[in-house]
Parts: sequence; C-alpha cells; structure tokens
Amino acid sequence: MLVRASRPARPFRLLAGVALSGVLVAAASGCGKEEAAPADGTDDALAGRARQVAEAWDGSASAAAWRTGYHPTGEAVQLPRGGLRGRADEQAFEDGRFVLRGELPGAGPGDGRVAWHGGKTLKRPLVGADESYGSLARSRGAGKPQLTVTGVELGEMRLATSRGPATVPAWLFTLDGYASPLRQAAVLPSKPPRPPIGRAQGIPGLPLDRLVRTAADGRSVTVIALHGACDDGAVVDARETTGSVVLAAAVKDRQEGGLCTDQAKMQQVTVALDRPVGDRVLLDAHTGRPVPYKGMHGITPSGG
Repeated sequence: MLVRASRPARPFRLLAGVALSGVLVAAASGCGKEEAAPADGTDDALAGRARQVAEAWDGSASAAAWRTGYHPTGEAVQLPRGGLRGRADEQAFEDGRFVLRGELPGAGPGDGRVAWHGGKTLKRPLVGADESYGSLARSRGAGKPQLTVTGVELGEMRLATSRGPATVPAWLFTLDGYASPLRQAAVLPSKPPRPPIGRAQGIPGLPLDRLVRTAADGRSVTVIALHGACDDGAVVDARETTGSVVLAAAVKDRQEGGLCTDQAKMQQVTVALDRPVGDRVLLDAHTGRPVPYKGMHGITPSGG
C-alpha cells in the first residue's frame, strides 16, 4: 500500500523557461470526466488543481500500475561512443538518412526482458529489427550524405526509466566508419495506466508538451511548456508529495485584446525539486496524466 502524503505543497514558485523555436496548435485530449477547478485566481486555481491530482493519484491503483511498468525517461537511441563525427553525419541522423548494406535479422524471440537493479524484471514485446531500422531511416535523401548500416544484431543497452536505470534489449546498428554501434531500445514501453482523475476544466494555461530531461541527481526536471502569442511566456510550479510530483503550467502576464493566433509557442522550463524524483509519478496538473517523455527530437533552441 502506498502512503498518502499529508504535508502541504511547497510555496507556489513560478519558474520561467528558455524560449524555443517552432509553434504548434495547442490541443490535448482527456480521459474520464472533466474536473472543475477552483475559480479564485490563477495561482489558487492551479494550486488547488495540483492538490486534486496528487490526492487522486497517491495510493491509487493507477500509481501502483505505473510503478510496475516499463516507462522510459531517457533516449531510446544511443549514438556510438564519442558521438557522431562531423556536422554531415549529425544532420544525416537528424534527418533520418540511412542506407542499409546487407540484410536485417529475421524474426527472433517475441519478447524481451527489462531488468532493474535488485533483480526485478519485466517481460515486454520485442520490436523487430525491420521496424527499428525503419524508425531510424525515415528519409532516403538521395544525393545527400547518409549513414551506412553494415550490420545489425540484438544486444543490450542501459536506459533511464521511471523505476530507475534498467538494462533493456536493444538493436545494435554497426555504422560504416565507427568502432562502436548505434543502439536503439528494442522493447515496447508499457501502456500508461488510466488516470484516476479527468482533465481540468476552466484553468488558465496549457498542458505540458513533454518531459525532455531529468537531472542526474533527480533534483530537477526539464519540460516543454506551451504558451500563447499574447503573453510573456510559460511558468511551471511543482507540488511534491511522497508519491507524486505534479507540475502545473501557466502563462505570465497575458495581454487582453489585440490580435492573437490560435497557435502555441514551445518553451523549455527547468523545475527544481525539493528532493529527487525517484519512483514518484511525474504528473501534469491540467491533464491529470503522467508527463510523457519524448526528448528534444524536433525541437531547436532559438538563438543556438
């Protein structure tokens, strides 16, 4: 049985982030009925909603299911030791320009095992070499530099997860000109559990887009928050309990009137925590769901 925390959240601390280039339409779907939020001001509404989410999750069956699953919080693709050599190879990787020299391994075992420190393991469906290669080779890019794959075999890699570092099956892609392989995790993550609380209703701000980084010591997390064209950027606060960390995103100084678009800008925000995340569930106050890890793929910081 998980312990329900009773200590109050730390003071409502808003943290500004670093703006990122790129825009996307703000949309998110919820699960279950919508939850009404307190209407006594933005800060109070967000704090009240974060408390609701923490109370719903702490000690719940959803939290227990989350802690027994395989949920990566680190990059599923690891580059060869020392990284890629030169901007041409880096660009080829980012664009998905690969060429295969040889054959991919045929169908192997249907499942692989994820292993954590202390002997805990979990069996998960194995992704085939063809599907794994296809996710890397997204563009042929005729006439442009490419990364040449000369061999593929099943091996292992270490990967950060919501339950700590794990050893997972991985496809090892030998690249022409590199002494060590490019590795890609080869097992499917667990399906996130159904949240015990629905999406919020009537709270200013937008849901978080993604988790991109957890500090090595676990005492901060970096997320991509969204804000509009008529405000001064996104801010994020954390409500911490023994079982969860609820992140509540809002916007600073929204301007009323004038011409605004329906697009949302992306912003990188690092949130300091009172103690390491550990195996606590990282949650979005707006959706009531775990914050998905997607890394920085497709996001380019403005100004370099």
